[in-house]
Amino acid sequence: MALEIPRLWLGAPVPLRWDGAELIEAAQASGQGVLFMTPHMGCFEVTAQAYAERFGSQRPMTVLFRPARQPWLRELMAQSRQRPGLLTAPTSLAGVKQLIKALKAGDTVGLLPDQVPPAGQGVWAPFFGREAYTMTLSARLVHSGQARLLFAWGERLPWGQGYVVRVRGLEKLLDGALEDDPGLAAAQINRAMERLVAEQPAQYLWSYNRYKAPA
Repeated sequence: MALEIPRLWLGAPVPLRWDGAELIEAAQASGQGVLFMTPHMGCFEVTAQAYAERFGSQRPMTVLFRPARQPWLRELMAQSRQRPGLLTAPTSLAGVKQLIKALKAGDTVGLLPDQVPPAGQGVWAPFFGREAYTMTLSARLVHSGQARLLFAWGERLPWGQGYVVRVRGLEKLLDGALEDDPGLAAAQINRAMERLVAEQPAQYLWSYNRYKAPA
């Protein structure tokens, strides 16, 4: 991941192909906004870039991210991630409002559903047999009635051959519809993440401290 970031942020476009792009097209045809859930799996940077390149000219994507603490890195990240068809929103109330506005306009929003949220913005839910503090924002955005939910992740191909952006629909990963209760919905989303990880466990970022207590 550390080695590929400079190329993705500053270099030429990387080779990639799609698996499930028709799900995005169908969701956009409904007129609703699209909520992309991308776990810490494979290359999550390339997923947003690939969307922006293929779909962003008509329906841009707004990605929620946590700004770096170092000013120089924060500026570099902002400049590298913002590109045609791709916008960024900070993990703050202003950023959440930006996401809601994008979905109301029928655009696309990207979230990392296995990112540990600040205290008060999540619930404890099982993830691979342990309780993990899980965000409720994704379920709230879906229940607002303005978002279609899709799961996506960027598979790294061996020997630098590029990436495959894989898209999965709600029905492939969840047992039924997303629950109204935030705690139950969070548990469902964690189960969906487990099923994605089980497809290719070597691609998951196991070094991410998924079980830490929220700040």
